Amino acid sequence: MGKYAWTWNVKPECIDEYVAMHEAPWPEIMKAHSDAGIVNYSIFQNGTQFFYVYECEDPDAANRYLAENEDCKRWNAITSKMVEGSFDLGKDNAISYMKEVFYLP
Repeated sequence: MGKYAWTWNVKPECIDEYVAMHEAPWPEIMKAHSDAGIVNYSIFQNGTQFFYVYECEDPDAANRYLAENEDCKRWNAITSKMVEGSFDLGKDNAISYMKEVFYLP
């Protein structure tokens, strides 16, 4: 199982709504991510920058699954307007994963 991390910047005027959505995510979104094989998923905020990290066996397969999930499409239609960049997980390299440079087991 690998760990994967990336960042997105949220538009300043959307911060409150973006945070509120993630503080009370739809149950079907939580299930979709679990069904995709994603575990130990966390999001951290630093101003307008959000840092995402999760564990997964196959992140490409997980992203393909989420890209086709109707609930995720509805969620992403809302949240994609809030970020700088794209939530289109169906595109190659939709997420630019960060290189892990340190780990303390």
